[in-house]
Amino acid sequence: MEEKKMFNYIKEVLENMPAGWLKLTTHRLDIYDEKLAKSQFLDQFESLFKDSNSEAEALRKLPTAYDYIRLGHPLSCILEWVISSLNKLTPDSAISFSSQTAPVLAILRKNLLDNKNTQIIYTGELPEFFDSEILRSIYGYNFDLKRVEKSEEISAFNGSTVFISQQDEISKFDLTSNIDFFVNIHSQLGSLLVVNGKENESYISEIQHFRRRETIAMTPVNSLAALKSLIGNSSVEANRSNLEKNKTLVLDSIKKITGTNTKAVVGSSGLSIQYAIMMGLIHDALEKHKGKAIKIIVPPNCYGGTNDQARRVAACIDNVEVVDLPVDGDNDMVQSIDRVLAKIAIQDAIPYIIAEIPTNPRVEVPDLIKLKEVLNAPRKTATGELAVDPVFILDQTFCPNVHFLGEEDILSEVRTISYASGSKFPSGGLCTAGYCVANSKAKVLMEKIEQHLILCDNEATNLQYELLAKQMPSMKQRIHDAYKNTREFVNFINETLPEAKINFVSEELAEQGFTPSVFSLDLPTKGGTDEERESYKRALNHKLINLMISEIPDESKYCVSYGQLNGCYWTIPATSTQGTTKEGDKDYIARVALSPNMDLELHKKVFLNFVNEI
Repeated sequence: MEEKKMFNYIKEVLENMPAGWLKLTTHRLDIYDEKLAKSQFLDQFESLFKDSNSEAEALRKLPTAYDYIRLGHPLSCILEWVISSLNKLTPDSAISFSSQTAPVLAILRKNLLDNKNTQIIYTGELPEFFDSEILRSIYGYNFDLKRVEKSEEISAFNGSTVFISQQDEISKFDLTSNIDFFVNIHSQLGSLLVVNGKENESYISEIQHFRRRETIAMTPVNSLAALKSLIGNSSVEANRSNLEKNKTLVLDSIKKITGTNTKAVVGSSGLSIQYAIMMGLIHDALEKHKGKAIKIIVPPNCYGGTNDQARRVAACIDNVEVVDLPVDGDNDMVQSIDRVLAKIAIQDAIPYIIAEIPTNPRVEVPDLIKLKEVLNAPRKTATGELAVDPVFILDQTFCPNVHFLGEEDILSEVRTISYASGSKFPSGGLCTAGYCVANSKAKVLMEKIEQHLILCDNEATNLQYELLAKQMPSMKQRIHDAYKNTREFVNFINETLPEAKINFVSEELAEQGFTPSVFSLDLPTKGGTDEERESYKRALNHKLINLMISEIPDESKYCVSYGQLNGCYWTIPATSTQGTTKEGDKDYIARVALSPNMDLELHKKVFLNFVNEI
């Protein structure tokens, strides 16, 4: 009876849900409490369920589930709530993934760090991309594999028992006391992990963090399909989109946009791509440079995902270490790279540099001629031998239209891999997919990168390819139009509030093709001490954002994004994108992103009102 009531309620919810649940990749931070992520949403959702309230307005008022859609969203949270309810578990015990292998990798990672044994039990066959040898030799994971006919055959084990079941019935979990983690794999939708037993509750936050950094949650459209199959007691219909055609269109677009002739790969998110790059390059180094240390060189104030992921990789592999690369403000990227590479050369280590151009959030572009010279300069080890040349991993999300990799371009002679987050300009905010491509010098590395993208089952989904195929052909024009709006808004702020410090590209850089549509705004402050001045400025940031989103609610959003098709997005990096960055490296400034389609005059008017109120 209770199950029937729940299914009837979910059916009504799916009929009345806000359109944004299915289509948006950005989450509102003004109705979000990170400490209560998912739980706050589900607590209020359960209250609606108890009151049998599925009205559209009530659903619209629910708080943000997670700050990043790749970590979770309303539909994935509801799916997990249903699964946990059916199996009489707490809601946080069910965790959905777009990937079929990621839940297993998340458990293996924690057990590696905890020095705990793992056995993986499965029926039928393992997913074809589950490569046990690479997981052991490259990732350093330790586990036993065992095939059984049914879950009842599983005996007690001194460690964690992970049971993998591949089936079309998304809600079926035959839990026994000897199963710690049940992974239900669906061929089209991804996977659902159930954490069994109080003794395993400590894994939940670690697994969710793996989902946040190395992969994504089950996508909104697939979560919706799973919920519909549950309430209708039916199988999931195959996605009939023309995958191969869309994939070809996307890969051709990437070649045109980047000016390359090498094969690109497309992942389920920007961080999925970055993880494949990291693991692919480490794999290459372990094969070609046995015994040598691997150094991942990362700006300490870059957005939290890059920084955190690099440190998570280093924590798992003995000879991998993260090295800080100061790039913003008083630090010059070229000089920092020169110093760091000189030290690494003396150590005879392998240097992999991750950097954003322009930088985030200060929107700075280094001297590219000097950058090329520093990256190309031969260096010697302590014994006088030629050091291994660096691989430059370029995050081009701010300006994916700039050519760095072609045969005549500035970094053509440097081993370079470029990647971009697809939730920004490539899809215009319609999906999370990302891509990467190499220049000719780094072409050989792409095979390993693709291998690890497939191993983690992090390739873009059918719908993501379809959305990219539709949006990427117009990307350059959208970038151009958004830049025009941004330049005009920056000029207006300079005129109306000249004492504010704005970080944006110069007209000269724009003529070279660097036309981002995002700038950072350091508002003027006052006070008798540094603490008072900092406190005043932080309060002013929030006052500005709250004014914008309240006065222009249809366009101005308190969100972490840019490159969208419509509207204007505001955030404070220190409290959003830099969430896991060290406190001293955080930026308590406003970051503003404009789109090609917005009411710029209205935004100017509201900003002028803000200035008059200071």
